[in-house]
Amino acid sequence: MRRNLLPLLMFMVLLSPLAIDIYLPSMPAMALEYGVSNSEVQSTLVLFLFAMGVGQILIGPLADRFGRKPVALFGIVLYGISSLLGAYAVEFEWLQVARVFQGLAACSTSIVVFSAVRDCYSRKESVSMYSYLNGAICVVPALAPTFGGLLALQFGWRSTFIFMALYAIFVLFLVGFRFPETRPLNTDSTGPLYRWSRYKPVIGDPHFMFYASCCMIAMASILCYVSYSPVWLIGHLGISELTFSGLFGLNAAVNIAACFAAPVLVKRIGNRPGVVVALSLMLLAAVIEAAMYFAGPQEGLAAAIAFMAPMMILCVGFAVLLGPATSMALSAFGERAGTATAMLGCIQMSGASILTALIQLTDIPAPYAIAVVMGGFSAVLLIIMAMNRLSHLHQEQLQHD
Repeated sequence: MRRNLLPLLMFMVLLSPLAIDIYLPSMPAMALEYGVSNSEVQSTLVLFLFAMGVGQILIGPLADRFGRKPVALFGIVLYGISSLLGAYAVEFEWLQVARVFQGLAACSTSIVVFSAVRDCYSRKESVSMYSYLNGAICVVPALAPTFGGLLALQFGWRSTFIFMALYAIFVLFLVGFRFPETRPLNTDSTGPLYRWSRYKPVIGDPHFMFYASCCMIAMASILCYVSYSPVWLIGHLGISELTFSGLFGLNAAVNIAACFAAPVLVKRIGNRPGVVVALSLMLLAAVIEAAMYFAGPQEGLAAAIAFMAPMMILCVGFAVLLGPATSMALSAFGERAGTATAMLGCIQMSGASILTALIQLTDIPAPYAIAVVMGGFSAVLLIIMAMNRLSHLHQEQLQHD
């Protein structure tokens, strides 16, 4: 086991959440500078996540064929170049292109990170490694918006993309000189890179698709929350960028605590009940969000708190859901675990980005839009789980590989 890998893996895995959170406070200013709508600025988040999802299918086989380190180096270089493209994009369309490439780049490093854990650590040791890595990922949303807001206030929003490029250079040197090739010698890298026969049994499994849909709805709810928050709180309610960062950081802190508490809860009540609890929390958050917008304060900090408070419940539900839903989705697959994991990531991220893009095409106010996504779809999933005749979709399954 290579214990010295953990710091390197942490530096690499932070590329993805950094690209999501650091420029959130700047989104209203970006809309003004480019002369585009709020939904168009929000598309920069949607495109990033969509590219990450599609990249699961495109880049995963490359890591098996060419090795972990070349794919990691490619991803880091692409991340740095696309960050500079975003920093100096004169036209908004080029910023969108930069975000697509950033998503593919972040996907490359994420695949290498989690592949390296599987390569180098036993199953028991991997649990601890994943906990450390997920803990690092959860810290970024608490810190990056505040740091990004300070950068934007001092140097403008483009400085956040320059910082991402500088961070990529730092990680590039670390990985180039310190990261070993971890791909096992017995890795099967022969034959066509992309074969439909590998994915068909996974997509054709209704149990997998149900729990993949649960993950997708949870991710879509979080993406709606993240993309709508800055334009609603800063652009509509007029709160400052630093106040936004503080409120967003508070919710991120709640998410961190929930991420540590969730495994304890799920271990006690089981995977399926854990999914039911999580979906119920998301439905509750939607009801409160809609009620607060309908009858609560409409201006200033009070309205901002009324908007963000139900999002804390969403963050708890999201933290509780991902573990058991992922476990249930993959439970029926043994030798196809890698393929199933890639498909799950693709459905979760790309599907979430499509749902978010669709709701952003409407003129529904942000609180109602978020409530529709997290409440409407959660209600549908809960109804399905309450129906005995659809038990084949949601009951525990044994591995059949």
